[in-house]
Amino acid sequence: MREEEELKGNVESNTVKANPKLTVLPLIALIFYEVSGGPFGVEDSVRAGGGPLLALLGFLIFPLIWSIPEALVTAELATSFPHNGGYVVWISAAFGPFWGFQEGFWKWFSGVMDNALYPVLFLDYLKHSLPIFNNMIARIPALLGITFSLTYLNYRGLHIVGFSAVALAMFSLSPFVVMGLLSIPRIRPKQWLVVDFKKVNWRGYFNSMFWNLNYWDKASTLAGEVENPSKTFPKALFGAVVLVMCSYLIPLLAGTGALVSKPSEWSDGYFAEVGMLIGGVWLKWWIQAAAAMSNMGLFEAEMSSDAFQLLGMSELGMLPAIFASRSKYGTPTFSILCSATGVVFLSWMSFQEIIELLNFLYSFGMLLEFAAFVALRIKKPDLHRPYKVPLQTFGVTILCIPPAFLLVLVMCLASLKTVLVSGSVIILGVILYITVVQAKERNWIKFESIPGAPCVNSKKSLPVVSYRQHLEVKDEASASLLSEFTSLNSGQQSSENELETETKLD
Repeated sequence: MREEEELKGNVESNTVKANPKLTVLPLIALIFYEVSGGPFGVEDSVRAGGGPLLALLGFLIFPLIWSIPEALVTAELATSFPHNGGYVVWISAAFGPFWGFQEGFWKWFSGVMDNALYPVLFLDYLKHSLPIFNNMIARIPALLGITFSLTYLNYRGLHIVGFSAVALAMFSLSPFVVMGLLSIPRIRPKQWLVVDFKKVNWRGYFNSMFWNLNYWDKASTLAGEVENPSKTFPKALFGAVVLVMCSYLIPLLAGTGALVSKPSEWSDGYFAEVGMLIGGVWLKWWIQAAAAMSNMGLFEAEMSSDAFQLLGMSELGMLPAIFASRSKYGTPTFSILCSATGVVFLSWMSFQEIIELLNFLYSFGMLLEFAAFVALRIKKPDLHRPYKVPLQTFGVTILCIPPAFLLVLVMCLASLKTVLVSGSVIILGVILYITVVQAKERNWIKFESIPGAPCVNSKKSLPVVSYRQHLEVKDEASASLLSEFTSLNSGQQSSENELETETKLD
């Protein structure tokens, strides 16, 4: 009892002043920017689909077979394991730390690649009004300056990022609400049915759809920073699903229904031209400014989830302790710096190369997540799930089949170059895991030693949380898992004491 009181006292004395937690509205905005950020980038779906029909059907059907199942899986597992690191914890709980580490590395790498797009796209929208950004002399310093500024905002606190995302989302979506209202008198519904199957680029179409509707699980890496996650996460995910679907469908319905245009004209940035044709030059400029601001929100959300994922992995003993170090604002300083460095080094890749490569790696990770979701239903049926998908084990297995089929399809459509590069990344993940295990066993680097966290070199994969998290979160699932670990440790300690006593007697 005395030891427990001392442990509690040490935890409370070492705990930094609690930083504000994320509530429903900021979390909706962060999920929105993890997944979408607005209709910027969906123009390619019209061109690749040979007309408006397949693009509109895609954004109606794909959420049903992909977005909603992924959001449901995320809601159940994120509330069951409210720990920074998200899907890394789920995979470790289901299949052990090796696969948890691989999942974390694939998702972090694909996330950093995704984030490398946004400073580039930010300047691509600005160069239409400021041609100076076409020159590399001005473009390179601008890219570095944007990356540094947005990284610093992440450093200042997650709650600041959350409320910034709310403001950016309102500004980014408002011109499309205006465009939708102005287009109503000019809408011709028959134009929505146009499609030329001879011009359909199925590879580009599926990649565009997948990229614009994935990453629902990303916000789970921030679960430890969410206020009352068992209630907040399901509400935020539901709100984000509705917001994302509306942000895609309303502009597409307005643009394709009010204008007669060729599918080939629909490329990145075309919504600015649509705004000019419907509302005038002022609406075009507004949409261009909204697109630039949206890229800032996308960068902020992705950077936050990538950094807190590394923090969560460090707290689980999968990465050195330096990744878990926090600033006075509660943000993981070194993890943010590491993610920002990756963004700078990957920003040289082309838009299409990045999308295809990150989709391939993301598909690998999602297949593992769906498998873990079903496995945990079988292995841990009594696990406390504050939010539970209202289906039995057979039902959730059926729920995961359509999105799993879509993931395999996206991977099969990848180019040989993408397969080879992705294979190299996967091999690198295995090498890194072996290196981390060796570094931990031989004490080359300091690692976190949090009670109850599954270690990378442990054969056990108990998905439990630390004592401090037990005090702060007060989640029933975490508490039960903590007690499970505590009882296991007590048994091991008593066995060790008995063995020591017998040795002394001998």
